[in-house]
Amino acid sequence: MGRHRRSAATHRLAVFGHRQHPGVNVRKPLASTARCPHHRAMELDPDFCHRALASRDTRFDGRFFIAVRSTGIYCRPICPARTAKRENIAVYPSAAAAQEAGFRPCLRCRPEAAPDSGAWRGVANSGHSHTVARALALIEQGALDDGGMAGLVDKLGVGERQLRRLFAEHVGASPLTVAQTRRVLLAKQLIHETRLPLTDIAFAAGFGSVRRFNEVFQQLYRRAPGELRRDASACQNAPGEVSLLLRYRPPYDWPDMLAQLAAHVVPGLEAIQGDVYARVFCWRGVAGTLSVTPTRHPALLVTVRTRQWQALGDILARLRAMLDLAADPDCIERHLAQDPMLAERVAARPGLRLLGAWSVAESVWKHETAPSDRASWLNRHGCPLPSADPAFPSLSHAFPPSPNAENDMPRAAEPDECNPMPVPAHMDAWRPWRAYAQHYLD
Repeated sequence: MGRHRRSAATHRLAVFGHRQHPGVNVRKPLASTARCPHHRAMELDPDFCHRALASRDTRFDGRFFIAVRSTGIYCRPICPARTAKRENIAVYPSAAAAQEAGFRPCLRCRPEAAPDSGAWRGVANSGHSHTVARALALIEQGALDDGGMAGLVDKLGVGERQLRRLFAEHVGASPLTVAQTRRVLLAKQLIHETRLPLTDIAFAAGFGSVRRFNEVFQQLYRRAPGELRRDASACQNAPGEVSLLLRYRPPYDWPDMLAQLAAHVVPGLEAIQGDVYARVFCWRGVAGTLSVTPTRHPALLVTVRTRQWQALGDILARLRAMLDLAADPDCIERHLAQDPMLAERVAARPGLRLLGAWSVAESVWKHETAPSDRASWLNRHGCPLPSADPAFPSLSHAFPPSPNAENDMPRAAEPDECNPMPVPAHMDAWRPWRAYAQHYLD
């Protein structure tokens, strides 16, 4: 039995492109990772995490994942399964770290449905952490699906060995494992929440072939992708349309976010109808539309209308950054409420988020172009929509993608960036959330 388990775990590691280290039990952190004194997993107290698992505390959902050595499965802290014994668990800062250690995702709690932790945003502002942030953003956009590691390090301007070391330190998993985990979890979400054909799902998630897609799912879930769809309650969409949920940690003040979007909306590119935000996007020369709608759950419903399903990963990554979905309002508000100047404002307006940008280039264009000139510029230089969207007839053109990869990346709002304020004595106390503090004071 022990030999069989070690063999299965070794094979699972092979799916992610890693070999088992001699003499290392794959159900524990890899030796090279465990030795790193700054590894984020070292900050996680297993006893505390086990208590969080036992209480099913939703505040910790997505902040870490708990792996059970006896089953080879990793779960969210809110998993409804029977709580494993303390001595049988290992704690990981990300799904990618758990999968790199040889564990497979739980089918009950669905790790793909966890809110984005944005863990890398908590790393100290250094050149190295900035490199990791850029790398993760590029991976989310599918950089490793197209150009492999050589293309990624070329865009980042660092060596492959250095990038692997930085990922081990800040993420707990290699870039390749992060990319593979992203593919698997996006594919699992599409299987569960949509009726897209499995072939479309394979390519939408970034797999190079249907064969590879089937192989990875067989090894991770021990069943074919089609078998995971049998009990799924997926949305029924029109042809060329798909709807997905983007989870966040509540609360989320959607009316305030909508007001921030409305202040910068560009006619033809974006539209706001009631409580719905819509826009045009362009992916590899083909334009499509998307809309974002609030739901009764801690999630936004994103509906994408396109024939280019390979664009889904990139679209979702841009929306997460733009709408600040990785923010942890409990942590931010608890910190800012310690200041009497902010306490009442925080209590009165919980869940404020910061507006990011679809891309750096689009953000700069909006800042530098007069509002009265934007529509005409867009008509001349934008990517036209092939056919009108009946739900949003005013949409017509997408902002053209920048040929510069750095400028085409989505831009998440910087949580500690703020304008000069008349209360400098308070500003240091608000770190690292000064931008949120300023938004509460606006």
